[in-house]
Amino acid sequence: MELTYRYNKDVMEITEAASDTDVEFDIRVLSEELWPGMKKVQRFFEDNRVYTDVLFYAYADHHYRVIVRQDYYVDFILSLLKHRLVESAEWT
Repeated sequence: MELTYRYNKDVMEITEAASDTDVEFDIRVLSEELWPGMKKVQRFFEDNRVYTDVLFYAYADHHYRVIVRQDYYVDFILSLLKHRLVESAEWT
């Protein structure tokens, strides 16, 4: 089964590319009201005990490159959902 998600393309841009061990996300948060949620997601993964689960690289204008280990992909998507950065997630 695969986890799929939906998000509002008017307020965010998300692309992802998978490799054998990681999934690399390119995320641009276009809506000012979503900026705090993205920071909460970043803090959650930076403050936990696993240092290599999700790595954030922040750029100007709320643009992020995020590298997620394959075994933390679901955790990352659900964290985006929790902070209303994505609208839905489901197994297909």
